[in-house]
Amino acid sequence: MTVVQKRLHQLRTAVKTAEAFAAKHPRSLTVAVVGALSCFAVTAFGIAPLAPDAAELPRRTVVETLPAPDIAAQLDELANQAIGLTRAEATRSSDTPDSLLRRAGAFDPAAAAFLRTDPLGRRVLQGRAGKMVHVTADASGQVQKMVVRFPAEKAEQQQSHFTRLTIERSGERFAARTEAVPFQTQVRLGSGSIRTSLFAATDDANIPDAIASQMADMFSGDIDFHRELRKGDRFSIVYEALTADGEPVTWDGGTGRLLAGEFTNNGRTYSAVWFKDATSGKGSFYGFDGQSKRRAFLASPMEFSRITSGFAMRFHPILNTWRQHNGVDYGAPTGTAVRSVGDGVVEVAGWQNGFGNVVQVRHSGDRSTVYAHLSKIDVKKGQRIEQGQRVGAVGMTGWATGPHLHFEFRVGGRHMDPRVIARASEAITLPATAKAQFQQVVASVKTQLAVAETMDGVSAAE
Repeated sequence: MTVVQKRLHQLRTAVKTAEAFAAKHPRSLTVAVVGALSCFAVTAFGIAPLAPDAAELPRRTVVETLPAPDIAAQLDELANQAIGLTRAEATRSSDTPDSLLRRAGAFDPAAAAFLRTDPLGRRVLQGRAGKMVHVTADASGQVQKMVVRFPAEKAEQQQSHFTRLTIERSGERFAARTEAVPFQTQVRLGSGSIRTSLFAATDDANIPDAIASQMADMFSGDIDFHRELRKGDRFSIVYEALTADGEPVTWDGGTGRLLAGEFTNNGRTYSAVWFKDATSGKGSFYGFDGQSKRRAFLASPMEFSRITSGFAMRFHPILNTWRQHNGVDYGAPTGTAVRSVGDGVVEVAGWQNGFGNVVQVRHSGDRSTVYAHLSKIDVKKGQRIEQGQRVGAVGMTGWATGPHLHFEFRVGGRHMDPRVIARASEAITLPATAKAQFQQVVASVKTQLAVAETMDGVSAAE
């Protein structure tokens, strides 16, 4: 037997002896344990008084003279610092250089003169109102810097970039420069319920009108927003908000894309998501089941608007007779954009008697569409155009008593109800190669929509 084994044997024997004693004499064991603890207490009590009393410890006072701060020098340093106050404003149609600067808290005749005379300076108030202006002025009201942001000049950049105009002071002179800068995007959530109208509900949730129009487009194949909207209908959406240097874009067209949405209409819920196929590079709205929401033809040549005259018999306001109305009239302000409902080639772009300025587009399958009474034509004969592309603007040319768009859909030369054609037209299918990626996108937006649903009447960034 080794030494280790002997030690283990002795330890086991001692443990067994202790267990036998504890079982046979429990009272004696308890007294022994209490006695041992009492000894520890007495020992501690005896040692504690040996510690020194804090009141008897020696004390020492230290006095140190600190240099007094030079207040005069500090005041001189502050006086040398240029204090700049920055204020944000949006330009108004009634603005002059002086009124804009005065509203921004600056009183600077030299800066106002620069905005009137310099080619770049004049652009601050040229064109549409609503440009974003940041003015930095010193304590006396002199302009030190101006940064102005507005839509990009090039049409192909207007959805992705903005123009930044920077004006800086150097002594008594000003220098200006412009640059095209990419938008930044911010994902936002929003939800609401219909009480009076779609736009009233989206206004309550601080959702831009352009996003509301996209939502109407997204579900236009499921819901007739002109006739089937009900009080109590609900919606939840996920969308992009564009920002310019971190500031929300306020001008028309400065809105991102609707990414996903759910709409409950008359007790039935519809869901859709924006999906862009990486292979083809084309995007469209799809239901969560992978069925495309996009048809070969849009239901309307205009973003969500009121219908003033449907496809039916009507009393003609100029000829004063009852006649079949072979189209749909959309009442809208002059200048409202008109879009092609499908891919095609422009057959007519010009003046046609009662139609006034008119555009006619030929589509596949011997189908054609007509857009009449336009105030402006934006396409040319023979031009190939895509679905959703602008063809002109609402007007009242030709035989029209007020600004509106007259729209017709013809199949083989026969007039058809455009809404019936749109709903019956063939859907754009999701490529099989994109289904795995599509399911990942759907899983992501479902979570976002669940959060948005809890935010009735609220729109917030993620």
